[in-house]
Amino acid sequence: MLTILIVEDDITLNNGIMLSLRQKDVDIQQAYSIKQTKKILSEKSIDLIILDVNLPDGSGFELCKEIRQTSSIPIIFLTANDMEIDVVTGLELGGDDYITKPFSLMILRARVMAALRRWQSLNSGNRVVIDNMVFNFDTMEFTKNEENFVLSKTEQKLLRVFLANKGTVLSRTQLVDKIWTDGSEYVDENALTVAVSRLRNKIEDTPNSPKYIKTIYGMGYMWSGGGVNE
Repeated sequence: MLTILIVEDDITLNNGIMLSLRQKDVDIQQAYSIKQTKKILSEKSIDLIILDVNLPDGSGFELCKEIRQTSSIPIIFLTANDMEIDVVTGLELGGDDYITKPFSLMILRARVMAALRRWQSLNSGNRVVIDNMVFNFDTMEFTKNEENFVLSKTEQKLLRVFLANKGTVLSRTQLVDKIWTDGSEYVDENALTVAVSRLRNKIEDTPNSPKYIKTIYGMGYMWSGGGVNE
């Protein structure tokens, strides 16, 4: 399931974009202000943002700049500003694409899907090499310094989520939603803490001072290591 966030204060346009993108494997979230956007981002894991530049409570450019401090998810700017300097500014701030109004919903949809394909191709490797470790999710073989170690199903899910969101701060709620997807209504608050601790103990040289799985206090966790997909 992909989750797309539409940030546009024009309700009619927001709904039009939603209808053009809606399909069974896509969850659409809608926001009409920066405040609403930040609330959604703190509660849900988003795969792509369509971001209007001119919002009632601030600038989409500034919001993009803030998002880029913790996340590299695709951002497509949507605005009436078609001056070259605005396009350059949006891309330099980390935008992945820039569409000016008026526009074709079919073209917007095509660009959204293209951005998602690029993003998924960068995060879909089943064999990942990081420093002295190799994670092979196809064979469920994991090695560190050429020595095998075992990961539980929960630890594998957690590791995959981290690797697919390198450099992105994930809240505890987002991680729980992604890892425990069996429809359970309640997951013990300590379950995630225990899973993170066990994973750190297996991959970190110094678990108490982790290199890869960073705790971002007051926010959640972030994978800060590199990696090569093969």
